[in-house]
Amino acid sequence: MSGHILIIYYLIINILSFIIWGIDKRRARLHYYRIPEKVLFLSAFIGGAGGAFLGMIVLRHKTKHFIFWATVPLLLLIQLSVIVFILK
Repeated sequence: MSGHILIIYYLIINILSFIIWGIDKRRARLHYYRIPEKVLFLSAFIGGAGGAFLGMIVLRHKTKHFIFWATVPLLLLIQLSVIVFILK
């Protein structure tokens, strides 16, 4: 049961993370008020690194910032490792 909850949480947080990154990308194109980078990092840190990474690749968002390229994939690897460990 707890494995199912973990998977559901992971899916939801990654979808939300991708949406947040997409909104920020759209706001950047339109020169609107942006979502703070700490919110983007937080969305990745709390389990949404997959959605954030997908946003970087698909939306080409924050791809010129080394800190995002260094942090988001690392968080993704850590999160996937934890999930595999818990579900084993």
